[in-house]
Amino acid sequence: MLGFGRALLADGSAVSARAADLVFASPVVDMLGLLTMDWPKLYGWFRKPAEFTEPDFRRLEGSGVSIFHPAVEAGGKDPAATARRWINGWNALVAANPCYLARATRVADLEQAGRLGKLAVVVGFQNSAHFEGAEDVARFHAMGQRVSQLTYNDANRLGSGNHARPDRGLTAFGGRVVAEMNRVGMAIDVSHCGERTAADAIEQSKQPVLITHANCKRLAPTTHRNRSDGLIRRMAKKGGVMGITVVRAFVGGRSPGVDDVLDHFDHVARLVGVEHVGLGSDVSHDAVDPETGRAKPPYAIRGLNLETRVFQLTEGLLARGYSESDVELMLGGNFLRVLGEIWGEETGGRDGGGGREGRRDPFCPAPKAVGRDGRRP
Repeated sequence: MLGFGRALLADGSAVSARAADLVFASPVVDMLGLLTMDWPKLYGWFRKPAEFTEPDFRRLEGSGVSIFHPAVEAGGKDPAATARRWINGWNALVAANPCYLARATRVADLEQAGRLGKLAVVVGFQNSAHFEGAEDVARFHAMGQRVSQLTYNDANRLGSGNHARPDRGLTAFGGRVVAEMNRVGMAIDVSHCGERTAADAIEQSKQPVLITHANCKRLAPTTHRNRSDGLIRRMAKKGGVMGITVVRAFVGGRSPGVDDVLDHFDHVARLVGVEHVGLGSDVSHDAVDPETGRAKPPYAIRGLNLETRVFQLTEGLLARGYSESDVELMLGGNFLRVLGEIWGEETGGRDGGGGREGRRDPFCPAPKAVGRDGRRP
């Protein structure tokens, strides 16, 4: 098989060597990518970082994702305390595993992590309720937060989430937070915001605004979480990027398959250009039923294996006629470019640089890659 242009993946499946080579030569950014959805395991890593071992790293490496944005909602009775615990947990986990993980607060960190064969972690939140005053933006930025979704599903002091009725738009306090995020270089995310709140944020922001994880309302109109063509156009006009999810309800249809996910990439690319679409899968490789080994119902997409989703989506995009350079943009180049602009840095090129070129630290395990020689991760 491997001699006929196919590459074997970690789960035993195969994709074209062209798709595999492209994934491992590119910085792959999942702007809502979780290292695990086994929350006891994750919090165990936070408490005892040494419990994150090489097999954990290898499985994540084999997924094809090299840059993760594992954002959660900072909620509870004290959102600020919740947010501090989350950031401290990631800082501890990354610091204790320098061969495997890299804390990313600059685009240069993302690019260097790829060259060294490490997985980069961008810390963010799916709610900004932990900002009790606009001055808190700078405090959390100093701790390492680089992305913040303005609201989760419901309303908060900044504005209305997609479940809130009516959507009252961005509040005066929300406007002050947006301005402060622009000032310090923190990316604004409107994935869960109501339509009016999201549009207000895009209009008031002086920097591009992200939709890190959502799909297209034109293709799947029954969920409030998907984004309208008008909002996607506003986002793109400001220079933003939208990450496509593999959440079943957001893909749409009774029994959505891989082609239905790809349709959302196509729709954004045709609507506003390939430079404004990326990946925000909103899942982890292990969101599976332990008894059946199949994806849990919210993530059950026909033909899609969560562990190798990046390779399958890459192969599908290539099959639809996208050039390798355009697929590189969708895999991660677009998000690296826009993060560089928001964070006040320049990236290494059209694809952002930072593909997995080989680990330089001789004391760390050598990175594995899938390539035309048939090596498997």
